[in-house]
Amino acid sequence: MVDQPTNLDTHRGMAAQKATDLRRLRSEVEADQEALRTRQAELEDLLAAAPATDWQEAVEKARYLLGLLAQNLDASDVRRRKLIDCVMADFDHLLDNPTHD
Repeated sequence: MVDQPTNLDTHRGMAAQKATDLRRLRSEVEADQEALRTRQAELEDLLAAAPATDWQEAVEKARYLLGLLAQNLDASDVRRRKLIDCVMADFDHLLDNPTHD
């Protein structure tokens, strides 16, 4: 009896090996995408579960939504990308320099 499993890929032609590798990779990518969709849904449920308790939480929610918007913009939509970048910079500035009332 053999302790090592037989590697069937070495007995196939190059085209069959490539096809097998592509199927395996596609399957892994699909599994990764499904896991990402699940994690994204969990994050969105958490973000929507309760109102923000402070400005930092509100900013995190807004950053997430702006990030989603930025991902879906056309490459030619430079004006909106610049606006999103400016708002993100504003968030950083305002959170780093809180005003004292």
